[in-house]
Amino acid sequence: MKILAIDTSNYPLGVAVVDGDKVVAEYITNVKRNHSVRIMPAIDSAMKEAELRPADLNKIVVAEGPGSYTGVRIGVTIAKTLAWTLGIPLSGVSSLEVLAMAGRYFNGYIAPVFDARRGQVYTGLYKFENGQLGVVESDRLVLMSDWAENLAGLQEKTLFVGNDVSLHLEAITSKMGEKAVISAPTERNPRPSELALLGKNKPDADVHSFVPNYIRLAEAEAKWLESRGESHE
Repeated sequence: MKILAIDTSNYPLGVAVVDGDKVVAEYITNVKRNHSVRIMPAIDSAMKEAELRPADLNKIVVAEGPGSYTGVRIGVTIAKTLAWTLGIPLSGVSSLEVLAMAGRYFNGYIAPVFDARRGQVYTGLYKFENGQLGVVESDRLVLMSDWAENLAGLQEKTLFVGNDVSLHLEAITSKMGEKAVISAPTERNPRPSELALLGKNKPDADVHSFVPNYIRLAEAEAKWLESRGESHE
């Protein structure tokens, strides 16, 4: 199975082409630049390096969020368009689940982190059991200080993964001390090849109804609903 994986959900932009269990091409950058301008050239470059045409693909996998609202929308829109145009399946994978794969060989819990401003983070709790990544606590939006306090009560250590962990180091270490392990710089970017392999056996989504998982509404949308007296919970 030949899979194209796309991740524009956060600052790192990632594209991978996987053929079966072989990673054929992988492109990752971590810069503050417009994903809408850069993603299609990145896909084109990865496909050319893999010596594949779009018609050779069997599936599209996309990071469905959470993360940057604009970034998530860009990746999902392109993935849906490609899947519909090529007539092939589409699957979405949690952006946090992709990041958690960096802890494959960590003997403890894994907490992937994306900054959500105002001391908040998008995170979840994962753990590898028998070589498979399992969900311990579902993805959520939470204050890092509260999250770290909860994790401090666990018996095992927790590995924090992601580029945004550095923004919350004080909250983490003050609550958890030695129970917190911080990932190395080389483990902080989500790998699009991991995204492809995670999505390989995920259920196929309905291309037309598939939407990103924002976890919360964009601030502007939430304020608009509040102005109309509507709940957005």
